[in-house]
Amino acid sequence: MLFAEHLCLIRGGGDLGTGVALRLSNAGFPVAVCELPNPLTVRRTVALSTAVADGKTIVEGLTAQRIERPAEIESLAATGVVPVLVASGLPKLQWSVVVDARMAKQPLDTNLNDAPLVVALGPGFSAGEHSHAVVETMRGPDLGRVLWEGSAKPDTGQPSKVEDRTVDRVLRAPVGGTVVWNRRIGDSVITGEVVGTVGGQHVTAKFDGLVRGLILDGIDVAVGTKIGDVDPRGDKVSAHAVSDKALAVGAGALEAILTWLNRSG
Repeated sequence: MLFAEHLCLIRGGGDLGTGVALRLSNAGFPVAVCELPNPLTVRRTVALSTAVADGKTIVEGLTAQRIERPAEIESLAATGVVPVLVASGLPKLQWSVVVDARMAKQPLDTNLNDAPLVVALGPGFSAGEHSHAVVETMRGPDLGRVLWEGSAKPDTGQPSKVEDRTVDRVLRAPVGGTVVWNRRIGDSVITGEVVGTVGGQHVTAKFDGLVRGLILDGIDVAVGTKIGDVDPRGDKVSAHAVSDKALAVGAGALEAILTWLNRSG
């Protein structure tokens, strides 16, 4: 492992955090992930956070395994497997890099003292204030750009456009309650088809497309929570491939780390 001495922690194992993990692991960095006990990840087939419930998952050749103790992190990460630890705080290890990939749209508890290099993804962060570097996550010409000064673009509250579909491609909980799915990730759906229920109320597809993501069945959610994603491109896309956005953001995080190593000599 080329950068074996530089242990990297990714806080959040959703699709963007997984893109970061892929880029870093492929480049030779040992990587670990911290997650919540009940992740609300939508694109579960391409997210290392899936290991929380399943114990183990593989995304494009990268294996992640749930662990129970921080003491297990270093030895497992050194093998190229990504340890996934359920933890709300920062495990007390000698991290070289901490990447905040939780996409909370605000800094939460992230600060410059978390590691020699702290990288944050997306809106709500300012380089030099909450983290040393910020990676842009908004689609467009700046996607994946590393900022050493200033902030990422503010959250618009709307998903990016895909074949003229924006808000309606996201499935949200109509009420608070337990999620029960009728369909699975990778299924094709038609307009008006019932994809599942929340608290007994139907969640339907607004157009023909491919179910690209669904949160874990049986999770209790609040009203308005993002619970799924339908892609209007249908079988032109895969529900099992890491997105171009996640890979671009991951490349930005890798650039930030390599730039820091180069500058620090």
